[in-house]
Amino acid sequence: MKTYRVGGSVRDELLGRPVADRDYVVVGATPEELLARGFRPVGRDFPVFLHPETHEEYALARTERKTGRGHQGFSFHTAPGVTLEEDLARRDLTINAMARADDGTLIDPFGGAKDLRAGILRHVSPAFAEDPLRVLRVARFAARFGFAVAPETEAIMRAIAAGGELAALTAERVWQELARALLEAIPSRFFAALRHCGALSQLLPEIDALFGVPRRGGEDAETDAGVHCMCALDHVAAAGEPLAVRYAVLASNLGQAASGRARPGDRVAQNLRRAATLSRRLKAPADCRELARLAARYGPAVHRAAELAPAALLDLMQGTDALRRPERFEQLLRACAADRQSSSRSSRANYPPAARLAAALGIVRGVDAGAVVAARPHATDVPRRVRAARLKALREWMKTL
Repeated sequence: MKTYRVGGSVRDELLGRPVADRDYVVVGATPEELLARGFRPVGRDFPVFLHPETHEEYALARTERKTGRGHQGFSFHTAPGVTLEEDLARRDLTINAMARADDGTLIDPFGGAKDLRAGILRHVSPAFAEDPLRVLRVARFAARFGFAVAPETEAIMRAIAAGGELAALTAERVWQELARALLEAIPSRFFAALRHCGALSQLLPEIDALFGVPRRGGEDAETDAGVHCMCALDHVAAAGEPLAVRYAVLASNLGQAASGRARPGDRVAQNLRRAATLSRRLKAPADCRELARLAARYGPAVHRAAELAPAALLDLMQGTDALRRPERFEQLLRACAADRQSSSRSSRANYPPAARLAAALGIVRGVDAGAVVAARPHATDVPRRVRAARLKALREWMKTL
């Protein structure tokens, strides 16, 4: 029985990047042998075991065979006679098909180290075409490393997209890959890779529809709406924003792709409809879905904060539940800021509406609603009187600006 460290940890080690998880392949063993050594089984589809001390994953060397559509349509074969090279041959990319022996020897039968040095994402074998999920994985690695996709690999990705296999991917797996890509340093590369192979229009048609459409509004109104969305997305990624903010930036201005010259109110309705459709199809988590909805609904008002009257300011804060959830309101402001700060014509390092709305929220939160109620404890118009007190505070504050 021999064990080899494989996959991402070997790749990241060669790149000089931090190694988070270490996975191992076991050659020449049976499940019974690993169980006898204290390993704990965790794999459902094929034998994967946790080391009794380190709790790292050890998988028996295996081969696979395509049996159906989608990324789950495979049968796996494990046996003591399966070799390390056979196991590595089933992996997606050459940079992920390397191994380290116990003595430190690099085992690289498919030229992964050479592709790492060249910055190339290249498939290992024709079996790449059997798993549509690999289209998304390649795009995600493009976002992570900034590597180029090999022409022959992109051709296979294009064939997968044209063949309709992407439709077999579950919403959960698409969201998982999208979420991980959004958290990369330059997420726009993920969308560029999908767009180049024709997969973006099938997986994320609302995003694909933005490209080639002149952006309406803002300081660079002539800019392509898709290009602007990608710039804003990279902007929040560079700022280290959490997933919900990044997704809100991606999904909040999808109405830009609507045809015709819509009025502002109609564009907001289009933003809301398309954001809701995308979030529902992806089964996006509640925090991402809700922040995208708020950005789609209230983004235009946030941008015009300096023009809003006290009543409109208060409506904005109440509509976004800013009084009860100030942290989410702050995330909304940061998502809206990206739309302006990433503008090709913008040289501003700040976003004035954010400071104005944060100050206005402080004024509103400073109104003692309990005192308003205590002044007339038996009155039935408490909400109206609390609102009046908040409006009065906002008016007095605005006089000082």
